[in-house]
Amino acid sequence: MSPETIAPRSLAEALRARDDASLSALLRSRPDLITPVPTDLTQLATRAGTRASVVRALERLDRFTLQTAEALAVAREPATYDELLGLLAGDDADPAVTAAFPHALGTLREQALLWGADDRLRLVRTARELLAPSPQHPSPTGLGPTVGEATAGMSPGRIQEIVAAAGLASTHDSVSAVASLSGLFADRSRMSALLDEAPAEAVGVLSRLVWGPPYGQVTAEPAAHLRWLIGRGLLLPTAPGTVVLPREVALHLRAGRAHRVTEPVAPAVEAATTRRPQAVDAAAAGQAYTTLATVEELLKDWHEGGPAVLRAGGLSVRDLKRTAVALDVPEPVAAFWVELAYAAGLVASDGEAEERYAATPAYDTWLELPAAERWARLASAWLAATRTAGLVGGRDAKDRTLSALGPGLDRSAAPEVRHRVLALLAELPEGAAPDTDSLLARLYWERPSRSVRPAPDELRARLARWTLSESELLGVTGRGALSAQGRALLGLPATADAKAAEPSGPGDKLPAHKRHHPVTAPVPHSPAERAATAARAAALLAPLLPEPLDHVLLQADLTAVAPGPLERPLADTLGVLADVESKGGATVYRFTPASVRRALDAGRSASDLHAFLAAHSRTPVPQPLAYLIDDMARRHGHLRIGAASAYVRCDDEAVLNEILADKRSQEFALRRIAPTVLVAQTDPASLLTGLRTMGFAPAAESAEGDVLISRAHAHRTPPRTAPEPVPDGPPVPDATLLGAAVRAIRAGDLASTAPRKDDPAAGRPGNGELPRTSPAETLATMQAAVMTGEAVWIGYVNAEGSASQRVIAPIRVEGGFVTAYDHTADEVRTYPLHRVTGVAELADDQP
Repeated sequence: MSPETIAPRSLAEALRARDDASLSALLRSRPDLITPVPTDLTQLATRAGTRASVVRALERLDRFTLQTAEALAVAREPATYDELLGLLAGDDADPAVTAAFPHALGTLREQALLWGADDRLRLVRTARELLAPSPQHPSPTGLGPTVGEATAGMSPGRIQEIVAAAGLASTHDSVSAVASLSGLFADRSRMSALLDEAPAEAVGVLSRLVWGPPYGQVTAEPAAHLRWLIGRGLLLPTAPGTVVLPREVALHLRAGRAHRVTEPVAPAVEAATTRRPQAVDAAAAGQAYTTLATVEELLKDWHEGGPAVLRAGGLSVRDLKRTAVALDVPEPVAAFWVELAYAAGLVASDGEAEERYAATPAYDTWLELPAAERWARLASAWLAATRTAGLVGGRDAKDRTLSALGPGLDRSAAPEVRHRVLALLAELPEGAAPDTDSLLARLYWERPSRSVRPAPDELRARLARWTLSESELLGVTGRGALSAQGRALLGLPATADAKAAEPSGPGDKLPAHKRHHPVTAPVPHSPAERAATAARAAALLAPLLPEPLDHVLLQADLTAVAPGPLERPLADTLGVLADVESKGGATVYRFTPASVRRALDAGRSASDLHAFLAAHSRTPVPQPLAYLIDDMARRHGHLRIGAASAYVRCDDEAVLNEILADKRSQEFALRRIAPTVLVAQTDPASLLTGLRTMGFAPAAESAEGDVLISRAHAHRTPPRTAPEPVPDGPPVPDATLLGAAVRAIRAGDLASTAPRKDDPAAGRPGNGELPRTSPAETLATMQAAVMTGEAVWIGYVNAEGSASQRVIAPIRVEGGFVTAYDHTADEVRTYPLHRVTGVAELADDQP
């Protein structure tokens, strides 16, 4: 039976009249009500009326639905359907408001913020207290108190004077006088006639107060036009020197509207530019490739151990600047890449005594994945992360700087805002980039502030702006428009063009018109759902990414050009042998003496390097490069440095003489101890660096006299899990949990309201107290119920001491236990009799 056809006396009764689908919808929209599962509908109604729950529910209403609740808070209680509609649509009955009103009213009713039939609509008391006007908390409508509220402390004589000045007949009591005055102000024709007599200055005063705030200041001797208004009750005193415009007067001046601007329709998101979808996907794919290259470069830079962890956690400002320089990006962008790698579980603290950031073992696994799957992992982590890189560099509540990878960056609203922004982009025509202002206006309409419009730097607006820039960096969007892989990442059906290129699979049979114009984008909650959407996104991206190349183009100016991404072994070796000079569509590497020496230090021989270049170059190896390699190889290791503190040995005495004669070597305090050996008063590493600076090519050697091979040693953290997002309240329950919760609430409500035969109040809901009987009476009643097959009502205390009421149908009683079908749990259970507080028979019409 629907709420419109009954007259419930409370919210609990209104919930009791709902069907299971309606209760499930309530618990899904307000998941805080199910944690923990209420024992019955009375407890559910009580929880739905708590301040914290109501505030959370109001904050998630759209603009028009919230305006409907605000209008109901200033309407008389209870209000009728037509009265509430009049407050929103006004005297001219705005057709857009009239069309949108039933849905807004249904939303309030579904979320248990409103109850009652259409002729007796009531706002939940807590919501009314939050939204109704008061001097301390003005109403968003700008309306003040009613005539009855404003005259509550006024003397009866003064009320009669106002009634008489307004042209009304005197009454015998204040209550009828206030009712007469309220009736006058609510009557459009009589009120218009009264205001026609008002001085022009008085009308100006009313026009300044009509849209709020409704309070004004007056002197001890007000002007004549103010005395005219005060004398007729059009302004009522609330405190010495303060007057207020009564609600009924304001509504007349507003033509019946509770709000100055009623917004029944969501503002449309406008397209700023439109490009070909193929160009959008190509641009997004190019940026996706850049994403992979940047994250790999970041982790390569931290390969042997990254920056130190601050004592309070996070990166220092200096380390963030160094990272930005290494990646050749601004610091805010560097913070985004660092946070992205952290959210994906690719980087973490190593937990050592001298704590540093380093790549995790998951990074090595990630590197082995195909490029499209690697990107999908990053994009999925970004979409679900609550850590917000845009906050880096700002201040927290204690005025402390927020650092990258540090605490205080979690914002629970971030995933929902990211998903909603991308979903709104998906509703635009293919290839269309949004107008930012219209997008922010739409987001504000969907989640408005309950007071005033938020400033441009309000968190939700900043999250939306960051989403637009970060999605472009990631390649989720291209040139501002949502890409095909971005659409798949949201779990939306593919567009027609992308669908043709995507591998077919079950569940993709939607009509073309629905694929082109999606209405909603369900948020993937479970890991399986997120993995499925990531796989679809990777499948769409893979054909757009360039294939890795196995060659480079060597040039005579000691450079090599990679016309595209290189296969990993080639890229790794070339990264040791040469320095990256420029990036882009083609990467330019430059060979230098230092880079060639780096390859020789890593254990490569000259013949190895010649063979490598010949195998991977589409052009002949230039002679200058071959000479450079041979020259560095001939000089490499000619000098040997070991520990004395340090020594230098060389078979060529002339070279040692040259070193001693060089003034730059004086800082090392070198002296000859043998024709081919020099010793120094510095450590081998400093001596090695110093001689290389002087133009020599020494090699380090071990205590056994062998040349030390210098390779990068990968530093990894112990196994780490990616940071868990900080949820914005309880998670949305799945269908299984909702079904079980509704059954438990229904059964608990049956137990708490079932009348007993021995209850003098039989036929009415129970008072919630547990039944109390002696052990002998409990056993006898249970045995009798087994014989008759009737259900009974019991009180039960579990092992944790929690008491509950249950309706059971006993099947067997033996050994101190009763086995029964529990209507509360909807299953057969066995209960120890000593935990049963008492038992009572149900009325004949109960199960």
